[in-house]
Amino acid sequence: MDQNLLTSLIPFILIFVVFYFLLIRPQQKRQKERNAMLQALKRGDQVVTIGGLHGSIVDITEEQVTLKVAEGTKLVFERGAINAVNSQE
Repeated sequence: MDQNLLTSLIPFILIFVVFYFLLIRPQQKRQKERNAMLQALKRGDQVVTIGGLHGSIVDITEEQVTLKVAEGTKLVFERGAINAVNSQE
């Protein structure tokens, strides 16, 4: 009876292993990279927000980032709203 139980569970175990390596693990890696990018932000970095705005960081705190998007125009965003760093000066 134990042999039947084991053979019926093997496909479910294999499916879980495949899901882990194809979906869960890569997502965790991307999340770690994103958190590292957000922690490494500094003044002068050229960034793009999740809304597509391009700007340069002029002030940064633990929770907020102030971007200069044009001459005389500064916008305040949550740190998590930064999508990518274009280049670092």
